[in-house]
Order: sequence, then C-alpha cells, then structure tokens
Amino acid sequence: MTNLKGYKEIPIGGIIAEAGNSIKYKTGDWRSLKPIWTKEGCVHCLMCWVFCPDNAISIEDGKMMGINYDHCKGCGICARECPRKEKALHMVKES
Repeated sequence: MTNLKGYKEIPIGGIIAEAGNSIKYKTGDWRSLKPIWTKEGCVHCLMCWVFCPDNAISIEDGKMMGINYDHCKGCGICARECPRKEKALHMVKES
C-alpha cells in the first residue's frame, strides 16, 4: 500500500520542494478519454511523443512501445498529431 500524505503534510501549492519529483505523482486518474495504441498500424514517427505534454508516450530504441496511463491525462494531442489517425492512435471513452 502506498503511504499517502494528509493535507497537513503536503507543501503549500506552487512550491517545488523537491526537483524532479513529478514521476511520483500518478496524475492520469481523472481523464475521461484515453488514447488506444495499435502497434500494427504505427509507423513509429514519434509525433505522439513530440507533442505529448505529459511525457506519457513510452519510447525504446527509437520506437513507440506504449502509453503510460499513470501519467496520461487524456488530452488527445497524441491522437490528433498522429499521421495514421485511426490506424495507430485513437481516443476512446474511459471505462
């Protein structure tokens, strides 16, 4: 189980108490849409990775490997910028 901090233990908003700590915070829980990646339709152009504001696109050896849903907020930018549209990346309603 994760040790969650209470409101009295969290620093005042807007203060960066520890640099580089955003990886610790899973911020993808509130999305209403999520991108679905179809490996077979992907040409690995990495346009999704370039435009993703949350660094939620996983890349390995210059190829897309998937989506990190812990950090994806469902903005849809990756699907919009994908040149393959419905063949590689498309948005669906979060279930």
